[in-house]
Amino acid sequence: MSRLHHWLGACALLLLAPPALAHKPSDAYLRLTVQGNEVEQRFDIALRDLDRELQLDANDDGELLWGELRPRIAEVQAYAEAGLETALSDRDGKACTLGSFAPLMIDSHSDGHYAVLIRRWQCAAPPKDLTINYRLFATSDPTHRGIALLNVGERHQALVLMPGAAARHFSLSPDAGTANLAGILLEGIHHIWVGYDHILFLLSLLLPAVLFRTAVGWRPAPRLKPVLMDVLSVVTAFTVAHSITLALAAFEILNPPSRLVESLIALSVLLAALNNLRPVLKSGRWKLTFAFGLIHGFGFASALKDLGLSRAALAGPLLMFNLGVELGQLSIVAVFVPLAWGLRKRGWYPRWVLGAGSVLIALLALAWLVERMFDLKFLPI
Repeated sequence: MSRLHHWLGACALLLLAPPALAHKPSDAYLRLTVQGNEVEQRFDIALRDLDRELQLDANDDGELLWGELRPRIAEVQAYAEAGLETALSDRDGKACTLGSFAPLMIDSHSDGHYAVLIRRWQCAAPPKDLTINYRLFATSDPTHRGIALLNVGERHQALVLMPGAAARHFSLSPDAGTANLAGILLEGIHHIWVGYDHILFLLSLLLPAVLFRTAVGWRPAPRLKPVLMDVLSVVTAFTVAHSITLALAAFEILNPPSRLVESLIALSVLLAALNNLRPVLKSGRWKLTFAFGLIHGFGFASALKDLGLSRAALAGPLLMFNLGVELGQLSIVAVFVPLAWGLRKRGWYPRWVLGAGSVLIALLALAWLVERMFDLKFLPI
């Protein structure tokens, strides 16, 4: 029973290391723009997600070509229509009419190519009330989110749509109140929770925090205060660093290539894990955290950049998204550190939790690094 207790404790920590997935979660983008008595509805859906559902890649060679997509456009439109149900009425309460799809277009986002489906609403008077029932990928991808932007004159309202949730109602009147940014905060939390490479980087830094290195190996930390100070320095450095580059990237001041950013993020996870196995930086780990946190900030920015907000409308969503990232990060720290502190004196913690956990993280990071550098896909998930 004692041996079983040891293994259960180790597994509880190792299970916090999630499976290998691309760092950017599945998002679709809905943009509704009021133009007099008309509303343009633009819906961007990732081709990789559509391919998963509709098997668009006919020869299954991993490369979706226009010749394979063109004969399936009607199916793509039908699938999008089933996943997004909208209703619109004007200021007199009369229902607006939704037109047919414009010719399908393809656009590029930070994480690949998207199908662009555009339709127009015709209203007898200026539009007022909008209802959105979002069901896209509700049964196949629990991490998926719809990111919506409502443009009404100078007012821009950003919101997050969860598949399968109750229908949501919005006002398109120019004099409606300012946007509720709670959804953007929740999207920041969601982004860190499903950003597995970010989580693994953080765990790599937290794993040794409850230990100290001696000439004969790792030993449990005798006092909690130095542990908490080390964790605080690491978390603060990561927060400050990624906040800087998140803002720089979101405002298009710096815009490095997505593949370079994702490759460097994978490299940061790899080096952080290897440092646990062969410590090169034994003190002042916050310096390493700050340096790589700058890279992670560019990765966080992808969700906001793909939303297409103007600079004037970006400040509020940027603040709330960053706050959400911090809350998501702190929730991981709040769960992991007390658990690690309670298990640090177990003889198997240095070998099986820190050692084996760091090896596992390093292997996953190495796989990500090769995939992202050479645009490959060989992991099963």
